Amino acid sequence: MLAPMYVHTPAVVTHAVDDEVFVVRVSGSLDHDSAPLLEEACAPAKDSGAPRTVIDLSLTDFADSTVLHVLLAAQRAHDRQERKLIVAGPFHRVIRRLFDVTCTAGYFTLADSMPRALEA
Repeated sequence: MLAPMYVHTPAVVTHAVDDEVFVVRVSGSLDHDSAPLLEEACAPAKDSGAPRTVIDLSLTDFADSTVLHVLLAAQRAHDRQERKLIVAGPFHRVIRRLFDVTCTAGYFTLADSMPRALEA
């Protein structure tokens, strides 16, 4: 029997300020077509006045290198403003693999859950 094929789920990206934390929530599959949604959601963080941003990837089931590029750009922007960026899970194995294979996990503050991200 063949393994089930991957099913692409449309990406949904939202953002809001919650208790002085700018929160970006992502669900579904992020790739080169939907990465601009993440980029657009992260952009207002710099003017939000919130001292930190949490990007919640707990409901994200796929991300490619385009998404990684957006996350790295967001991290650099936060570093320039001396603000904290936390990427929250729990991470789907595909997302964890993206960080592991590209050796980029060390560039981010990763949290295994939203509650831990909010404590960081």
